[in-house]
Amino acid sequence: MEKQSFWKRPGVQTILTSLICIAIGLLVGFIVLFIINPEGAGEAVLTILMNFMTRASHAARLKVLGNTLAKTAPLLMCALSVCFAYKVGLFNIGAAGQYEAGACAALAGALLLGLPWWIDILFAAAAGAVLGIISGALKAYRNVNEVISGIMLNWITLYLTNTILTNAKELSSPYTYPIKSVNTSALLPSGGLDKLFSNNQTVTIAIPLSILAAIAIWFLLNKTRFGYELMATGYNKDAARYAGMKEKRNIIVTLAIGGALAGIGASFMFLSGYMQWEVTQSSVPGMGFNGIAATFLGGLNPIGTIFASFFIQNITDGGALINRMIYPSQISDLISGIIIYLSGFVLFFKSLMNKPRKDKTEKRKEAEQK
Repeated sequence: MEKQSFWKRPGVQTILTSLICIAIGLLVGFIVLFIINPEGAGEAVLTILMNFMTRASHAARLKVLGNTLAKTAPLLMCALSVCFAYKVGLFNIGAAGQYEAGACAALAGALLLGLPWWIDILFAAAAGAVLGIISGALKAYRNVNEVISGIMLNWITLYLTNTILTNAKELSSPYTYPIKSVNTSALLPSGGLDKLFSNNQTVTIAIPLSILAAIAIWFLLNKTRFGYELMATGYNKDAARYAGMKEKRNIIVTLAIGGALAGIGASFMFLSGYMQWEVTQSSVPGMGFNGIAATFLGGLNPIGTIFASFFIQNITDGGALINRMIYPSQISDLISGIIIYLSGFVLFFKSLMNKPRKDKTEKRKEAEQK
C-alpha cells in the first residue's frame, strides 16, 4: 500500500488552504489600506488580526476576548447548520432564516411567556427545525431547490419575527426589552466562566455547549449508521433509494437538524444578554451567512469549523478597532468581507493541490503498463 504524503493528507490540506485564503485576504486588505493611507496600513492589519490583544490591560483583554467568544458560539452553531446539510449534499442558505426563527422563539418565550432559559432554547430549536422541515419537504416531494426556498423563508421569517417581537419592544427604542430587566431566569448561566473573563456576564455555557455540538455532529456523521445513510443520500439519492434508504425522509431530517442548530445559535446570542432584537430591521442578520464562510474556511469539517468561526469573529471585532480618523468605517467590513469571500475557494485550492498527485499517479500507471 502506497504511503500517503504528509502534504496530501486531508487535514493538512484543509489547514494549508485555509491559511492561503487568510493570507490572500489580508494581502488584498493591506493593499486597500495602503492606497488610502500608506503610513497606517500595517498597523491597521495587525489591529484586525490581534483584536483583543490590542487592549492596554490584561483585564480589558480578557473582557474583549469574552465578547468575541460570546459571539463565536452562535456563529459556530450557524456554521454547523450549513456544514451538516452540505455533508448530505444540501446547501442550507436558509440558516439565516432559521437563526431568525430561533431568535423569535427564544425571545418570545423569555419576554412574553416568562419561561426559563432551557425551555427557550428548546423553543428556538423547534422553530428553526420547522423552517428546515418546510424546505426539506419542498425539496423531497416537489424537487424545489433548497436555496430558493431558503432565501424566500429568510425574508418571510424576518418580517414575521419583527411583527411578533413588537409586543416585547421598549417604548423609547426599536429594541426588545433587556432580558435581565424582565426575566432573569431566561439568561443563560455562566457556569463560572464569567470569572475567567474579568466578570464578563455575556460569557456563558453557550461557548462549551457549541463546541460539544461540533463534536457531536462530527461523531454523528463519521461514526454512526444514521450519519452514513444521510451522507449516502447526499452522494446519490437514487442509489440510496435502491439500497433501501428512505431518501425523502433523510432530506427532511437533515434540514430539520440544520434548522435546529441555527435556531439554537440564535438562542445562544440573545439569551446571553449580549444584544437585543431590533424590530425595525429590514435586512437579514449576517450571522447565518457568515456561518457559510466559517464552514468552508473550516474545510467542511465540524472540528475545523470551531477554529474558523473564532477566526472570522475575531477579525470582524478587530476590524472595528482600527483608526476611524484615517480609514472610513466601512473598511473593517471590507477587510472581513474579502477574507470571508475567499473562504469559499477552500475546495478550489484543495483540488489544485491534489491535481499534480493525480497526474503523476496516472503517468506511473501508464509507464508500468508499457
